[in-house]
Amino acid sequence: MTQAQPTRKAPISGDARAAMESLNAEAGQFHIWLRTQANAPAQRPWFKETGLVPEGRLAQGRVAAAQLKAVPHLWKWREISPYLDRIADVARNADVSPIEFADRQQFLLTNPGLGGRLQVAATLRCAVSIYNSGDLAPAHMHSPNASRTILSRKGGYTMVEGERCEAERGDLILTPNGTWHDHGNDSNEPVTWIDTLDWPVLEFLDLIWLDEDMPGAPHNARAQAQTLPGGYSQKLYGRGGLVPRVSHTRGIGHQTSPCVHYRGKDIAAALTAMRGQDSDPYEGTFLDVLNPVTGASLFPTTGYGAQLLQPGEETRFKRETASTVYVCMQGRGQTEIAGKTYDWEENDIFVVPNFLWRRHVNKGSEDAILYTMTDAPLIQKIGQYRAQGRNAQNEVVQLVA
Repeated sequence: MTQAQPTRKAPISGDARAAMESLNAEAGQFHIWLRTQANAPAQRPWFKETGLVPEGRLAQGRVAAAQLKAVPHLWKWREISPYLDRIADVARNADVSPIEFADRQQFLLTNPGLGGRLQVAATLRCAVSIYNSGDLAPAHMHSPNASRTILSRKGGYTMVEGERCEAERGDLILTPNGTWHDHGNDSNEPVTWIDTLDWPVLEFLDLIWLDEDMPGAPHNARAQAQTLPGGYSQKLYGRGGLVPRVSHTRGIGHQTSPCVHYRGKDIAAALTAMRGQDSDPYEGTFLDVLNPVTGASLFPTTGYGAQLLQPGEETRFKRETASTVYVCMQGRGQTEIAGKTYDWEENDIFVVPNFLWRRHVNKGSEDAILYTMTDAPLIQKIGQYRAQGRNAQNEVVQLVA
């Protein structure tokens, strides 16, 4: 059976195009544009292509003239981490107090395909922060949802709506939209973490705001008072399937997890307990980090997870309409994305943009653990999530149609 060929429109004649552009030159003073051509889509029907190379292309025409597409990229920790030390040195020796400098002790990751924009994918922003001993970021709240993935052995603390979250490596601390929070380091050594935000989504929707005037705070107070007992999140939500009948509202935001502190040791223990069970051929041993009350993603826009790959384990190829950021918390390995291989080790960060085939391989002698941050929840909510994989016979199969 012959596959039907797409209908092609006749090109616009040169004379007609020139006439319309002339009209546009005149109409421009009124801030209007007379559409003179259809705009080519930025993406072919990706789910019909079978090759491993990316099939996306930039749109043509005026409507999408500024469109950019994220590309796969890996940030090597050994290359980027020295800049944290340099930032910390500047902060320690600056003519401003550490408190005033604290919010600037970070660098943001920029995707090479996005023209310098402060984002790693179309929907996600990531920064890597360092806090010296005694540093404090004053209490504030904002519209983007944000998280901290702790990289250092000790990770300082974050206060969220009166809950003090003492952090260690592998911990995930949430600062949902509309929650008052502040960060600090009262240890004797610098602490580092990855900040992940849905900032680009809110920025596109013109919904970015920041409030630093905390109601009821004493004059010149930079940190909120602790009003909840230590380990509050674990005490209320630390037992799967057991949900207390209490108010689950944190701040003025909506549809976010009331549990704001997920322990790295609990995540590692859960993955280890699953080890040897039936694993996903496309993901290995995978654990979703969820809202313990609703079972939904931590944020409406962003999902979090962790996956374990045993030594020598190779996943099958998979592609989806969501973009995912990975950070290696343990071990070493490689990920093949759109025909190119990226080698990763502890603390390395890499991004797999939407539509691209990828597979993971553990190249080390110990279990590898990757944390994931994805815009899949947002893509699902707008009805655009699809996923495909390659089966054992290398045939393309629908995973989510």
